[in-house]
Amino acid sequence: MGWRRIDSLPTRISPALDTTLSRARIAASWLKVIPRAAIFASEKPDEVVVALPTEEGRWMGRIINACEKDGTKLSVVPSYVRYMPANPQFDSVNGLPLINLRRIPLDNLGNAFLKRAADIICSLVLIILTSPLMLIAAIGVKLSSPGPIIFRQERVGKDKKNFYMYKFRSMRVNSSENTGWSKNVDDRKTWFGSLIRKCSVDELPQFFNVLKGDMSLIGPRPELPFFVEQFKEEIPRYMVKHQVRPGITGWAQVNGLRGDTSIKKRIEYDLYYIENWTPAFDLRILIMTAFCMFNKEKVNKRGK
Repeated sequence: MGWRRIDSLPTRISPALDTTLSRARIAASWLKVIPRAAIFASEKPDEVVVALPTEEGRWMGRIINACEKDGTKLSVVPSYVRYMPANPQFDSVNGLPLINLRRIPLDNLGNAFLKRAADIICSLVLIILTSPLMLIAAIGVKLSSPGPIIFRQERVGKDKKNFYMYKFRSMRVNSSENTGWSKNVDDRKTWFGSLIRKCSVDELPQFFNVLKGDMSLIGPRPELPFFVEQFKEEIPRYMVKHQVRPGITGWAQVNGLRGDTSIKKRIEYDLYYIENWTPAFDLRILIMTAFCMFNKEKVNKRGK
């Protein structure tokens, strides 16, 4: 039947919860203001959910005792819920329960080994399969403009360690390559560079980053150190993405958040991926990536 609310109680539970539970329960964040026995007698709740702000925490003991006295199940929405992941983990130290706010599936050694093994095997296979295409791209880059074929750019990876990410050079050599933001329409791109960017061929050298262990096939896209320092002050939980290896593609990218798009929105998708990782989730993203290889970047006219 969903949640039943007591109209006189200014509950602090999100209305979205109304559609997620099927049993009749009471959201009681102000249970203290009404005689508790009267509530249990009149409402006969299956479960009480308490959502008290930090300053009201002193009432928690009385509410717990009242629920236990009546034999009613009790759930608690922590006052710090906005900082919690989708699936918080619990530890115990000498019998003292601890809530681990940032334990993720890839902290498990078995999961980490499985993902790394898949990265090594898949990157080797993909390097072999795409080697003819990479050779064509290398020749095209060399003929399109002066400069190196491979563009090495410093990025921030797992555990906030910097590494050099490889790409086929798609722009003319310029002074803002380590601080400038790439845009869909960018005069720095060569015609051939914009073409290989359009179909994501410029990213193929990153298979070698995966083989080295700097990156994974699937994960949050890495950013320049310049932007990491900026975004960590502006976007909540931005730095959490560095708990895993960055990826060539990711949950944000297959949902259209690539290139010149919202960083805040990307982080939401990245955190969802990190907190809900499974091998099946990675496989899903790989399949989706195959259908969105072509992005929204504009191809520059010849001669530019």
